[in-house]
Amino acid sequence: MSQKLHLVMGGRVRDPQTLEFTDLDQLDIVGVFPDYAAAEEAWRANAQRTVDDAEMRYVIVHLHRLLQPDLLQG
Repeated sequence: MSQKLHLVMGGRVRDPQTLEFTDLDQLDIVGVFPDYAAAEEAWRANAQRTVDDAEMRYVIVHLHRLLQPDLLQG
């Protein structure tokens, strides 16, 4: 079984409907996680912490899809 890494990050966006971050130097890199469940837990904690700020967005990036694009076939 291959490792499926996930990155959780967030920051201030120009428009809450997009993922265009306003200041890449201020991105909050929460961390890299070994599976989706752990990443989702970290994402949820940060998203809930900033729920009242519409311009703050946190996302889960599927690093394994970038590192091993052949996995997209399956």
